[in-house]
Amino acid sequence: MAITGVTANPGVLTSVNTGSYAATGGTGERVLIDYKDIVNEYRMTDLPALSMFCEPMSTDTGGNIDLTFALPSMVMEEIDEGSTPKYQHTKLRSERVSVKEWGLAVGVTRRMIEDSRFNEVEMALNEARKSVDRHMTQHVTKMIFGIYDATFNTGLSGANITKDTLETGAAGINDFSTNVYGGFIASGGSVGSGRIYAYGNADDSLLTASHYVQAASATEGTVTLSDITNAIKLIGATGYNADTLMISPAHYKSLLDLADFTAATTADSPSRGGNLGAVNDANATGFIGSLYGLNVFVNAYIPQSRYGIFDMSTKPAAYVERRALTVEEANPGFGIVGSYMSMRYGLKIIRPDTGVIVINASS
Repeated sequence: MAITGVTANPGVLTSVNTGSYAATGGTGERVLIDYKDIVNEYRMTDLPALSMFCEPMSTDTGGNIDLTFALPSMVMEEIDEGSTPKYQHTKLRSERVSVKEWGLAVGVTRRMIEDSRFNEVEMALNEARKSVDRHMTQHVTKMIFGIYDATFNTGLSGANITKDTLETGAAGINDFSTNVYGGFIASGGSVGSGRIYAYGNADDSLLTASHYVQAASATEGTVTLSDITNAIKLIGATGYNADTLMISPAHYKSLLDLADFTAATTADSPSRGGNLGAVNDANATGFIGSLYGLNVFVNAYIPQSRYGIFDMSTKPAAYVERRALTVEEANPGFGIVGSYMSMRYGLKIIRPDTGVIVINASS
């Protein structure tokens, strides 16, 4: 039985020589694309996790580098007639970012290519691309939510960042030796020094309140509206406006049980497809609806014990790239064809007042 309406896909490793292919009525040769060239097409440093949380930067050096930011400092002052105002200096704050190299050796051998086992090569490339996606999503998520991970060295001194974590001092948020990724505002800070500066008409006690908050419910996967409104207040006190809620799939169920939650099921969803469009949007972007004016996103890498509220108009973290994902020449003696992929980058939370992490569990 003839099959109609199906278009052959030669895969990423081959390309049709269009002139010869058309001239021979569809029997022309196919050209093998260079392996290294096709792997470079799998560059994955433009990921949703990075674009959502991180401000991209680049550097020509590796190791530890310092980023400098201007702080609110200069103020208007009354000038006596005929006098000159005092010169005011701009206050600066530096954040040290650790740039490290991450790599992956793809299981592709000369024999696979010589034997035309291109389906196996393509499967290896696809899995390599997915592994980079998984790696970056986990790295950014664990940094943002203060989760300890021995591989990424996230968290603080081998533990999660909690409501009791200090802003400064030994084993504090600002101690680079124990916390290379920084964090949001912790306990014990002071206004006008370090990372906390006043905006608007907020009391110092509110400005220095920890942005790692113990939830009203200790049950994992539970969302309490009072915790969300408290986070909105904390973020607003420092001059920002909360606009995003990031939750785990377990928290999603809790949200669906709340009458105030508006699921994205209207024809106005981004893909303009009604209920089906909302499902497609959730699958593609993680966007599932809104609550109190916050855009709600769900991601499987967010722990069930935590969720976060952020002002995403200002990126809380920096992504410092020394080298994007590139292909290295492996040792031919091992029979591997240019299959070592590596990238050099660093991550750091540089704007600690733009987010609040709500903690359901005790740690």
